[in-house]
Amino acid sequence: METIHFPTQIWAGDGALTNLEKLREKRVFVVTDPFMVESGFVDHLTKHLSHNKYLIFSDIVPDPPIDKIVSGIKQLVDFKGDTIVALGGGSAIDAAKAMKFFGEQTMNIKVDQFIAVPTTSGTGSEVTNFSVITIAETGTKIPLVTDEIQPDVAILDTALVMSVPPKITADTGMDVLTHVIEAYVSTEANPIADALCEKVVRLVFENLEIAYHDGNNKQARENMHLASCMAGMAFNVTSLGLNHGIAHAAGARLHVPHGRMNAILLPDVIAFNSGLASGKVTNEATAKRYAQLVDCIYSTKTTNARIGVQQLIRQIKQLRKKLQMPASFTEYGLTKAEVRENSEKIASAALIDGCTRTNPIQPTKEEVIEILNSVL
Repeated sequence: METIHFPTQIWAGDGALTNLEKLREKRVFVVTDPFMVESGFVDHLTKHLSHNKYLIFSDIVPDPPIDKIVSGIKQLVDFKGDTIVALGGGSAIDAAKAMKFFGEQTMNIKVDQFIAVPTTSGTGSEVTNFSVITIAETGTKIPLVTDEIQPDVAILDTALVMSVPPKITADTGMDVLTHVIEAYVSTEANPIADALCEKVVRLVFENLEIAYHDGNNKQARENMHLASCMAGMAFNVTSLGLNHGIAHAAGARLHVPHGRMNAILLPDVIAFNSGLASGKVTNEATAKRYAQLVDCIYSTKTTNARIGVQQLIRQIKQLRKKLQMPASFTEYGLTKAEVRENSEKIASAALIDGCTRTNPIQPTKEEVIEILNSVL
């Protein structure tokens, strides 16, 4: 028997942020990043907190290191916050999750409500019990997975993502696509998550390119924001796979943005998982799953697993090209020597990453290195 639940309440649509006015006489600890403060973005949120006391903690950086988490916990304790609102991309939300968890574990604080407000359409962190924190000294990324960090409420307000630059739109959008492709072939896949994944694949291929070229297209932005959230709901119950396992390790060492790293790896990880070599597929069951996703793009019925996998890879590469994203590490700007000198440590870290555990095939260290070499 499986137990599947989606505990986060979702407030979505135009003006969703106004729901914060329901908060009364709370001590709201707002976790965000410097850009949100400097650009005045945070004001869109705090104007709805007039019936509460609030404190803004904005010392958040990409891939939040432990020292930032500790600093946030100290301010949360001093402020006596009882409500956390995270505003920003995955880094701000992940940091807020870590502050809540370690604050409750070590400082005996009590957070009554945790609200996540994403300002990018990519991580799905607003509806997951996942967080990633970084040990700055080694660049090691540590996944934190526990229901205790699941947001109580997610606010999806399209107005907050209308100004996201094209490059970040592309990176986050490809992260969404990677989430659902990995969830769909995960060893923990189930029919409920499948339905979410299939819908998200359609939404991404129908809307991401439009949102990239025309950021003012409100419908495309809204659809990608919903797709990101739905992808998070899917992988929260299935976990992910090798693509994210490698991306976590390689991103930390090579300093490539997460979504961009996923996009570089995705076609080759699909080929590996399906056993696509010499015109054949050796992992028929996984190949058939990938082929089913092609039907979501074409609205057709693909009966040949090999052709389906090849079509999926082709569609991903075409979308990646339309989004002007690099297809290899060297296209991104890294040298082959730089990647090769880190490949063993990346492979070792990828193998012990929690996401790799639910990959349809458990790779060897040599096979991970081979994937890295294939995208040099």
